[in-house]
Amino acid sequence: DCDVGTFSNSHGGNYNVAVLSFSLCTGHEGPVWQVAWAHPMYGNILASCSYDKKVIIWKEESGTWGKMYEYTGHDSSVNSVCWGPYDFGLILACGSSDGVISLVTCSGDQQWDVKKISNAHTVRTFGCNAVSWPSGQKPNSIKRFVSEGCDNLVKRWKEEDGQWKEDQKLEAHSDWVRDVGWAPSIGLPTSTIASCSQDGRVFIWTCDDPSGNTWTAKLLHKFNDVVWHVSWSITGNILAVSGGDNKVTLWKESADGQWACISDVNKGFGLM
Repeated sequence: DCDVGTFSNSHGGNYNVAVLSFSLCTGHEGPVWQVAWAHPMYGNILASCSYDKKVIIWKEESGTWGKMYEYTGHDSSVNSVCWGPYDFGLILACGSSDGVISLVTCSGDQQWDVKKISNAHTVRTFGCNAVSWPSGQKPNSIKRFVSEGCDNLVKRWKEEDGQWKEDQKLEAHSDWVRDVGWAPSIGLPTSTIASCSQDGRVFIWTCDDPSGNTWTAKLLHKFNDVVWHVSWSITGNILAVSGGDNKVTLWKESADGQWACISDVNKGFGLM
């Protein structure tokens, strides 16, 4: 319906009763594909992206949601938005079917700066589907994020001298990559990225190299249908996978480095 709705939950002193209030944010003129919350240290800020080529950043003040900023710099559907780690500042990555990734940064006093990565993913194959940042970064670390697209590629990007540059291509999929997720590091020396694809496969990419140049791909599982989404737990040790088979599966790595399915939610019914 082109709108963004937010729900708030208050107990009102009765912890057995949840009181839901609903707020409607109206501004898009097409289907809304994704929403993303900024870190709470910046207040209640929400970003949304749509088929209408727009990104809208919303902010709640005194219980009312309103537009904080509207970005209209893309020429096609904006498919994904993701906020960077809080210590990078208020920065939002936006991936579009026009093949461009935009980095939208609040420079203070509600002024926004935009940097674009042109031809990030091939536009003739419908561009970029998803973007993801790592969390739990060390102070003063290099800004990096990951993207994927209909060119079958996962790409890592880094900021260097104020400009965004391609850091590495990760190649393993044989069809459109549908989603990508960079796992929270929680202080571990290993970086981990999950990607899923139209080819039915989910790969786990790991890197123990401090320079971040050497990544190894391990096939998590070959599903019988397209895999739409991957999502990490807050601790980064459990991966949720959803796909065209109408299932959500949860995966965890064992002590010997093997990944195993620990839960299978089939059409709303949990199976262990």
